[in-house]
Amino acid sequence: MKILTADYIISAPSLKDCPDFQGCPEIVLVGRSNVGKSSFINSLTQRKNLARTSNTPGKTRYINFYDVNYAKTKSSKDKVIMVDLPGYGFAKISKTEQEKWRKNLEAYLSKRESIRLVIQLIDSRHGPQDNDIQMYEWLQYNGRRVQVILTKTDKLSKNEVAKQMALSARALDLSASDLIAFSAETNAGRDQAWAALLEALSIPPLPALDNDSEDSAEGVAESTTT
Repeated sequence: MKILTADYIISAPSLKDCPDFQGCPEIVLVGRSNVGKSSFINSLTQRKNLARTSNTPGKTRYINFYDVNYAKTKSSKDKVIMVDLPGYGFAKISKTEQEKWRKNLEAYLSKRESIRLVIQLIDSRHGPQDNDIQMYEWLQYNGRRVQVILTKTDKLSKNEVAKQMALSARALDLSASDLIAFSAETNAGRDQAWAALLEALSIPPLPALDNDSEDSAEGVAESTTT
């Protein structure tokens, strides 16, 4: 795997402002505020400052797009759009702003036809919180392919990482082998993350989702405002 180019494209405030990439596959990142989505993008693309990182939870309020060109072999060239959605779970903003975030998340995840994989990032130090579990269940309910990745594993010992992997898998009703332990500081788990991404890109896209019912939207509504 070689990254050929990686560039920031645009930040969109809502679904109607999002660019049309003419069917180019999209990999979407979701997670609680300050879970390390920007650092994850920088690590995967091997670009130190492609995505701006911040220690202030809730700072990312737009849908951010990145154009990534990569080669699996010397003669190949492929392209994917990485999409960073606003972090959920940050309550120290107005109810109006929370509702705006919820609608953006819900609309993008349910209506964007070019999504091939949703990568859900969860802080390994804390494991899945209630809104992480609600988000995962909502994505499953709506038929999205999801890869769960535990971030910031460099902050834990090997034994603690193993323990959190087991606890997180149990909370999400998964096997520990379904999860990826990741660190943007050491790049541990980067190869596994790319392997999951490439596997998803090799599978034909799913049809557009129907997210008009209240039940299907409830999980995101709760997870983005608590």
